[in-house]
Amino acid sequence: MGQPTPSENQTNRVDDPQVAVLPGATTWLPHPTVPAPEPEPRPRDAVAAAIGNASLLSIGYLLLGRRLLALLTLLGTAVLVSVVVAVPSVWLEVAVLVWWAAMTWHGWHLGSGRAGSVVRRHRRVALAVAVPVLLVFGLVRFDAARLEGNVTEARQQGDCARAETELAKVWFGHRVADAPMTLRTDRTVDACRRLREASGRLDAALAEGDTDALGEGFRGLGVVLAALPGHDRMADVALDRFLDGLPTEDACRTSSLTDWLKARKPTGDGRDRAATAVPRVAPAALLGCGDVRMAARDFRVAQQRYQQLLDDHPGHELTGKAQEGVTKARLAAELAHVRNLHGGYCSRPAAYSGAPEFRRGAVNRAVVWGNRQHVDKLPGDWLTHDVGEAVLVVCTGQTEFGAPTQTCPYRSTRSGQVGSVTFRKIAIPVKAYELRTGKVVVETRVEIGGTSCPGTFFASGDGPPPNRYVSPSDGDVRAGYAAVIAP
Repeated sequence: MGQPTPSENQTNRVDDPQVAVLPGATTWLPHPTVPAPEPEPRPRDAVAAAIGNASLLSIGYLLLGRRLLALLTLLGTAVLVSVVVAVPSVWLEVAVLVWWAAMTWHGWHLGSGRAGSVVRRHRRVALAVAVPVLLVFGLVRFDAARLEGNVTEARQQGDCARAETELAKVWFGHRVADAPMTLRTDRTVDACRRLREASGRLDAALAEGDTDALGEGFRGLGVVLAALPGHDRMADVALDRFLDGLPTEDACRTSSLTDWLKARKPTGDGRDRAATAVPRVAPAALLGCGDVRMAARDFRVAQQRYQQLLDDHPGHELTGKAQEGVTKARLAAELAHVRNLHGGYCSRPAAYSGAPEFRRGAVNRAVVWGNRQHVDKLPGDWLTHDVGEAVLVVCTGQTEFGAPTQTCPYRSTRSGQVGSVTFRKIAIPVKAYELRTGKVVVETRVEIGGTSCPGTFFASGDGPPPNRYVSPSDGDVRAGYAAVIAP
């Protein structure tokens, strides 16, 4: 067969009304259009998407090609975890769990367009990410529970040192995996810090007898007991440590601390048992402090401590010694007061009840204050310079002329003038106090006799003086003062 002629082509297309055939032209028919093949849909594996999102890293969305959603949910996860770490709360932890379940379900939901579709590569990726994340999360949470158990045990034993050792192991991962646990352990951190500060103040109180530090220490214990429940045993251990430090080496320091404990008002918590240390420690401390103050010649404080033992702990085995101490301190204080008065005693007499009783018909040893003229002629056993050994305090006034004994004429060798001289006894106003009571037992005018009218005597002026004192002997002085010292 030969090729068709143009006329034949034209003849073949005459029946198509849409084609205009020009004479002598070749007709070109359009080639039929073959549609481009549709792109194959991205494979979606619901299991892979769910597992990938279970990592909370939005891997499931990335496997589904939802990059923007993956970014937004990853940011949401980061914000939620940050809030949980910053503000630990069981409710926030529940919110994270809900968020995790929602993302897991949503990944499954978005990946279920083709039921039963399995993309092994996606599943391997999802498992490679999710399994380590969930495994690490589980292990960290388990470790957090272990740490909390150790801290709880230490708390129950009152062992802050062990608790702090365990708490030092808490890290960011624990706070992410078990935020409520870290909140509870943070309370223990705070409790141990406060107890350490309180113990420091209590130690200072023991070392210095500082009751202000003691009060601060007890307030610190009270804060832990009131604001941080569950740490009572730790507070008890801190209090026990303080109580075990009583008594201190210094009895007066100890008595100051027990005074504070006795005066403290009960608060209805574990601190109240500190009062039980008072009857155990205070009596010996009060007696010891009284002895220390006696040795330091602080008789007033010594007497107060002895008396406090008698008042606060009647019937105690040490009350006998305390009574002796009260008497001893009182006498020592009285004697010290008398000694400090010295010559001022005569204007402000005071009692020293430890002095011997004044007795008539016997020699009452005396200390003489005031005019001591001729006193050195008295017998040695009549006088003492130590008021602590005296029975009497003899206050003497100014020497005066006493009763006349003899009048004699004398001629002045200077002027030749003759005159009479009257010789008189030596008169001294005397007031004697019984030292034991501080009361006057003798008030008189001692007159001391002696020899008169000597052959010569010296006198100023042109003529002899009208009055002169006699010249007493030791016996005369003794006789004069006998009415006072040995009445």
